[in-house]
Amino acid sequence: MILEFEELDYQITPLGEISLRRRAEPRLNGEILYEVKLGDEFLMSSLFTEAEVQLSRLALAMLEGIELDIVVGGLGLGYTAVAALESQSVRSLVVIDVMQPVIDWHRRGLVPLGNELVSDPRCKLVHANFFDTALSNSSGFDPEDPNQLVHAVLLDIDHSPRHWLNPENSAFYSAQGLQSLSSKLRPDGIFGLWSNDPPDKEFIALLDIVFQPSEAHIVTFPNPYSGGESSNTVYLARKRK
Repeated sequence: MILEFEELDYQITPLGEISLRRRAEPRLNGEILYEVKLGDEFLMSSLFTEAEVQLSRLALAMLEGIELDIVVGGLGLGYTAVAALESQSVRSLVVIDVMQPVIDWHRRGLVPLGNELVSDPRCKLVHANFFDTALSNSSGFDPEDPNQLVHAVLLDIDHSPRHWLNPENSAFYSAQGLQSLSSKLRPDGIFGLWSNDPPDKEFIALLDIVFQPSEAHIVTFPNPYSGGESSNTVYLARKRK
């Protein structure tokens, strides 16, 4: 039996209080929603996931060949990661999240896509700070294979390049930070970024300093609360040769 509202987990983390809740939405005929909150701030809802899915699909569409190694920064409810695993060309997927409780939700089956991720042998969930790893001198993201370069890094952690969950993340959104990330990509590798905000011309110009000319895709999706559409942005950039 699913209650109308249930808090499935609540934990204290270095970034604040994080909670996972499940509720029936009466405005949507009782549809069951999963929501993540950090303090009083909503991080994610299972109702709005189209752009998270498109982050993987659009990035993978830019890659050729098979046996692709992919990194996802930010696990959330797992939609970006699961969309990446839809491709049989993906050989390995490393998903990095700074919050152990979020990883535990998936391993415990508390979220709808958890079992799908943990049962796929291609997928590895890593508890680490994505930004520390991206800015480090190591070659790669996988602690078991620190020298591995990857074909794509897909990032969905901050609200946007200007609106960060943690002010310390800001160092990544610089030419130096993006160059460090680029050094961890294979030739012609792809960097993809989800943003809640409209395309940012200054950030696009910054991407173009480090990568080949970048793309900003506006992903629209129905918003049943407003009766109209909402949108997110997916940035895509290819490593310079």
